[in-house]
Amino acid sequence: MDTETRAPNRSLKDAPLLVRATRRLEDNTAIDQLSALLAPAAGALLASKRRADLLHGSWLGHALHPLLTDLPIGSWTSAMLLDVAGGRQSRPAAQRLVGAGLLAALPTMATGLAEWGDTTGGDRRVGAVHAVANSAALGLYAGSFLARRRGQHLRGALLALIGGGALAAGGYLGGHLVSARKVSSRDPFYAATDAAC
Repeated sequence: MDTETRAPNRSLKDAPLLVRATRRLEDNTAIDQLSALLAPAAGALLASKRRADLLHGSWLGHALHPLLTDLPIGSWTSAMLLDVAGGRQSRPAAQRLVGAGLLAALPTMATGLAEWGDTTGGDRRVGAVHAVANSAALGLYAGSFLARRRGQHLRGALLALIGGGALAAGGYLGGHLVSARKVSSRDPFYAATDAAC
Protein backbone atom coordinates (compact mmCIF):
# COMPACT_ATOMS: atom_id res chain seq x y z
CA MET A 1 0.00 0.00 0.00
CA ASP A 2 2.98 2.30 0.42
CA THR A 3 3.53 4.92 -2.29
CA GLU A 4 7.18 5.92 -2.52
CA THR A 5 7.12 7.98 -5.71
CA ARG A 6 7.92 11.67 -5.65
CA ALA A 7 6.43 14.42 -7.80
CA PRO A 8 8.39 14.72 -11.08
CA ASN A 9 10.32 17.94 -11.78
CA ARG A 10 9.55 19.33 -8.32
CA SER A 11 11.73 19.65 -5.27
CA LEU A 12 10.28 18.90 -1.85
CA LYS A 13 11.41 22.34 -0.69
CA ASP A 14 8.88 23.85 -3.15
CA ALA A 15 5.98 21.93 -1.58
CA PRO A 16 3.65 23.47 1.03
CA LEU A 17 4.80 23.25 4.67
CA LEU A 18 2.40 20.45 5.67
CA VAL A 19 3.38 18.40 2.63
CA ARG A 20 7.06 18.74 3.56
CA ALA A 21 6.34 17.81 7.18
CA THR A 22 4.31 14.76 6.15
CA ARG A 23 7.01 13.59 3.73
CA ARG A 24 9.54 13.88 6.55
CA LEU A 25 7.34 11.65 8.69
CA GLU A 26 7.14 9.13 5.85
CA ASP A 27 10.93 9.07 5.57
CA ASN A 28 11.72 9.07 9.31
CA THR A 29 12.87 5.53 10.07
CA ALA A 30 13.04 6.33 13.81
CA ILE A 31 9.22 6.00 13.79
CA ASP A 32 9.71 2.31 12.98
CA GLN A 33 10.41 1.76 16.70
CA LEU A 34 6.93 3.04 17.50
CA SER A 35 5.50 0.84 14.77
CA ALA A 36 7.20 -2.16 16.36
CA LEU A 37 5.31 -1.42 19.59
CA LEU A 38 1.95 -1.24 17.79
CA ALA A 39 2.51 -4.27 15.54
CA PRO A 40 1.65 -6.99 18.11
CA ALA A 41 -1.74 -5.40 18.84
CA ALA A 42 -2.51 -5.11 15.13
CA GLY A 43 -1.37 -8.69 14.59
CA ALA A 44 -3.67 -9.92 17.35
CA LEU A 45 -6.62 -8.07 15.85
CA LEU A 46 -5.96 -9.46 12.40
CA ALA A 47 -5.12 -13.03 13.51
CA SER A 48 -8.68 -14.18 12.87
CA LYS A 49 -9.86 -13.75 9.28
CA ARG A 50 -13.42 -13.29 10.47
CA ARG A 51 -12.41 -10.50 12.86
CA ALA A 52 -10.12 -8.94 10.24
CA ASP A 53 -12.97 -8.90 7.70
CA LEU A 54 -15.29 -7.32 10.26
CA LEU A 55 -12.77 -4.62 11.24
CA HIS A 56 -11.71 -3.91 7.67
CA GLY A 57 -15.33 -3.50 6.61
CA SER A 58 -15.25 -6.29 4.02
CA TRP A 59 -19.00 -6.67 4.53
CA LEU A 60 -19.38 -2.95 3.75
CA GLY A 61 -17.27 -2.97 0.58
CA HIS A 62 -14.66 -0.56 1.91
CA ALA A 63 -12.91 0.43 5.12
CA LEU A 64 -15.12 0.90 8.16
CA HIS A 65 -12.62 3.16 9.97
CA PRO A 66 -13.29 6.44 8.10
CA LEU A 67 -17.03 6.03 8.67
CA LEU A 68 -16.58 5.46 12.40
CA THR A 69 -14.31 8.50 12.85
CA ASP A 70 -17.35 10.75 12.37
CA LEU A 71 -18.84 9.57 15.67
CA PRO A 72 -16.12 10.68 18.13
CA ILE A 73 -15.16 13.72 16.05
CA GLY A 74 -18.78 14.84 15.78
CA SER A 75 -19.47 14.27 19.48
CA TRP A 76 -16.34 16.07 20.65
CA THR A 77 -16.73 18.95 18.22
CA SER A 78 -20.34 19.41 19.32
CA ALA A 79 -19.24 19.44 22.96
CA MET A 80 -16.67 22.14 22.19
CA LEU A 81 -19.32 24.24 20.45
CA LEU A 82 -21.56 23.94 23.50
CA ASP A 83 -18.62 24.92 25.72
CA VAL A 84 -18.06 28.06 23.67
CA ALA A 85 -21.60 29.12 22.83
CA GLY A 86 -24.03 27.05 24.88
CA GLY A 87 -23.88 28.75 28.22
CA ARG A 88 -24.08 27.20 31.68
CA GLN A 89 -27.28 25.26 30.92
CA SER A 90 -25.52 23.28 28.16
CA ARG A 91 -22.81 21.87 30.44
CA PRO A 92 -24.57 18.52 31.09
CA ALA A 93 -25.12 18.03 27.36
CA ALA A 94 -21.46 18.83 26.64
CA GLN A 95 -20.40 16.26 29.24
CA ARG A 96 -22.65 13.61 27.70
CA LEU A 97 -21.25 14.37 24.24
CA VAL A 98 -17.67 13.99 25.50
CA GLY A 99 -18.68 10.66 27.06
CA ALA A 100 -20.37 9.50 23.86
CA GLY A 101 -17.22 10.38 21.92
CA LEU A 102 -15.12 8.30 24.32
CA LEU A 103 -17.36 5.28 23.80
CA ALA A 104 -17.36 5.73 20.02
CA ALA A 105 -13.57 6.08 19.98
CA LEU A 106 -13.00 2.48 21.06
CA PRO A 107 -14.34 0.71 17.94
CA THR A 108 -12.92 3.54 15.83
CA MET A 109 -9.44 2.86 17.19
CA ALA A 110 -9.84 -0.89 16.69
CA THR A 111 -10.75 -0.44 13.01
CA GLY A 112 -7.92 2.06 12.56
CA LEU A 113 -5.40 -0.36 14.04
CA ALA A 114 -6.70 -3.06 11.72
CA GLU A 115 -6.20 -0.76 8.70
CA TRP A 116 -2.74 0.19 9.94
CA GLY A 117 -1.83 -3.49 10.28
CA ASP A 118 -1.82 -3.81 6.49
CA THR A 119 0.51 -0.85 5.84
CA THR A 120 4.25 -0.71 5.17
CA GLY A 121 7.03 1.84 4.88
CA GLY A 122 6.12 5.51 4.94
CA ASP A 123 2.41 4.81 5.20
CA ARG A 124 3.05 2.71 8.30
CA ARG A 125 5.10 5.51 9.87
CA VAL A 126 2.46 8.18 9.21
CA GLY A 127 -0.20 5.80 10.50
CA ALA A 128 1.74 5.29 13.73
CA VAL A 129 1.97 9.06 14.31
CA HIS A 130 -1.75 9.32 13.42
CA ALA A 131 -2.46 6.76 16.14
CA VAL A 132 -0.34 8.62 18.70
CA ALA A 133 -2.10 11.93 17.96
CA ASN A 134 -5.52 10.33 18.25
CA SER A 135 -4.52 8.48 21.42
CA ALA A 136 -3.40 11.80 22.92
CA ALA A 137 -6.78 13.26 21.96
CA LEU A 138 -8.53 10.31 23.60
CA GLY A 139 -6.56 10.84 26.81
CA LEU A 140 -7.33 14.56 26.84
CA TYR A 141 -11.05 13.96 26.27
CA ALA A 142 -11.05 11.33 29.02
CA GLY A 143 -9.49 13.94 31.32
CA SER A 144 -12.12 16.42 30.15
CA PHE A 145 -14.91 14.01 31.00
CA LEU A 146 -13.52 13.33 34.48
CA ALA A 147 -13.03 17.04 35.17
CA ARG A 148 -16.62 17.76 34.14
CA ARG A 149 -17.91 14.98 36.40
CA ARG A 150 -16.09 16.62 39.30
CA GLY A 151 -17.76 19.93 38.51
CA GLN A 152 -14.60 21.44 37.01
CA HIS A 153 -16.26 22.58 33.81
CA LEU A 154 -13.65 25.16 32.80
CA ARG A 155 -10.84 22.63 33.21
CA GLY A 156 -12.87 20.08 31.22
CA ALA A 157 -13.51 22.58 28.45
CA LEU A 158 -9.81 23.48 28.29
CA LEU A 159 -8.77 19.83 28.09
CA ALA A 160 -11.34 19.32 25.32
CA LEU A 161 -9.95 22.29 23.42
CA ILE A 162 -6.41 20.89 23.60
CA GLY A 163 -7.79 17.47 22.68
CA GLY A 164 -9.38 19.07 19.62
CA GLY A 165 -5.93 20.22 18.51
CA ALA A 166 -4.53 16.70 18.83
CA LEU A 167 -7.59 15.36 17.02
CA ALA A 168 -7.06 17.83 14.17
CA ALA A 169 -3.42 16.76 13.79
CA GLY A 170 -4.45 13.10 13.77
CA GLY A 171 -7.25 13.86 11.33
CA TYR A 172 -4.86 15.58 8.93
CA LEU A 173 -2.60 12.53 8.91
CA GLY A 174 -5.56 10.17 8.52
CA GLY A 175 -6.82 12.27 5.62
CA HIS A 176 -3.35 12.12 4.08
CA LEU A 177 -3.34 8.33 4.27
CA VAL A 178 -6.78 7.96 2.71
CA SER A 179 -6.70 10.82 0.18
CA ALA A 180 -3.07 11.20 -0.83
CA ARG A 181 -1.82 7.66 -0.28
CA LYS A 182 -5.05 5.72 -0.96
CA VAL A 183 -4.45 3.51 2.10
CA SER A 184 -7.74 1.83 2.80
CA SER A 185 -9.38 -1.56 2.60
CA ARG A 186 -11.77 -2.00 -0.29
CA ASP A 187 -13.52 -4.72 -2.16
CA PRO A 188 -11.43 -6.12 -5.06
CA PHE A 189 -14.31 -5.23 -7.38
CA TYR A 190 -13.40 -1.55 -7.00
CA ALA A 191 -9.80 -2.21 -8.08
CA ALA A 192 -11.05 -4.11 -11.11
CA THR A 193 -13.40 -1.27 -12.09
CA ASP A 194 -10.59 1.30 -11.57
CA ALA A 195 -8.47 -0.54 -14.12
CA ALA A 196 -11.38 -0.65 -16.58
CA CYS A 197 -12.10 3.11 -16.37
